[in-house]
Amino acid sequence: MKPLTFAVLRMLADGEFHSGEDLAHKLNISRATIWNALKEVDEAGLALYKIRGRGYRLAEPMQWLDRTKIASALGAQANRFNLELIDCADSTNTLLMQKAALGAVPGSVIAAELQTHGRGRRGRSWHANLGGALIFSLLWRFNQGVGFLSGLSLAVGVALLRALKSLGVDGMALKWPNDLLHHDCKLAGILIEVQGDVLGPSFAVIGIGINLKLSEQIRNHIDQPATDVYSITGIMPDRNQALGCVLGHMAQVLDIFVARGFGGLRAEWVEHHVYHNKNVRIMLPDNAAEEGLVTGVDNEGALLLKTRSGERRYSTGEISLRAEPRSL
Repeated sequence: MKPLTFAVLRMLADGEFHSGEDLAHKLNISRATIWNALKEVDEAGLALYKIRGRGYRLAEPMQWLDRTKIASALGAQANRFNLELIDCADSTNTLLMQKAALGAVPGSVIAAELQTHGRGRRGRSWHANLGGALIFSLLWRFNQGVGFLSGLSLAVGVALLRALKSLGVDGMALKWPNDLLHHDCKLAGILIEVQGDVLGPSFAVIGIGINLKLSEQIRNHIDQPATDVYSITGIMPDRNQALGCVLGHMAQVLDIFVARGFGGLRAEWVEHHVYHNKNVRIMLPDNAAEEGLVTGVDNEGALLLKTRSGERRYSTGEISLRAEPRSL
C-alpha cells in the first residue's frame, strides 16, 4: 500500500466515522485522492465502511506499533534491541539480511505493519492482515560457526511458547521444526536464515509471524488450518505489549542457546512436541517417505525416528510431518 494510505488509516484508527472532507483538509489533498487511497484496503484484510454523508470508518479500531510502548514492555531489556518500525515491507527477513550483511548490530529488529511477500517453509507464503499480527525479524550474532546454529528454530519455538503462554494462551504445541500450533491449527511460524563461517563468526535472521486476529479475507488465502490469539482467548492482545513480551522471551532463550546450545532447551521442546511418541510419516525433499515412531530430538535439533530398520535421524530442512495411525 502507498504511504498516503497508511496516513489515512492512522486517522481512522479510532474506529469512528471521519468525513472525506475532513480527512482531505487535514492532509491537504482532495477528497478524490482520499477515495483512491482507501479503495484497496480490503486487500490488506481490513473492513472499511463508506457511507455517503458520514464518511469512512474502519469496522474495528486499529492498534499501531509504537516504539515507546514496545520499549516500556521490554523494561530493562530494551537496550538489547535496535528497533525499526516500518509500515510495509516485501519481507522483513530479506530486508534485515541485507542490513546484516552491511554490519547491522546484533539485536536489530525490523517490525512491519504489513508484509506483502512474507515467506514460510517449503515456498509457502505467509498471510496476515494489517493490524492483526506481529510480523518481525530479529538479527542475532554468534561467535560460533554456522553448524552451531542447528536447532535454533526449535529454540525460538520454545521462546514463542513461553511468551504466548504469558499472554494467556494455553493448549499450545510445537511442530518440528518450526511451527507453533493450537489444536492442530497454525498459530505462529518461524523462518531462520543464517550466514557465516564454519568456525565462526555467524549470524541468524529470525523471522517471526504470529496471528493475533485473522480477518476472514486473510483466512480465505491461507492454505492450511490456522488460528489466532483472539480465537483462543477471546481477547485481542495489545500489539506493543505482545511484541515486547515476545522479544524479551527470545532474548532469554537465545542467551541459553549461546551458553548451552539447543541441548539446554531440548527437554522443554520435547515436552510440547505435538508428535512426540506418535507414529508419523515423513515426506522428504526427494518425495521419498519414511514411517516410524517419533522418539524425540537430539541436541542439534534433529528429529529421531524409530523405524523398522532402526533409529534414524533427520535434520531440519524440507521435510513435512503427517500423523500416521498405523503401528510399526
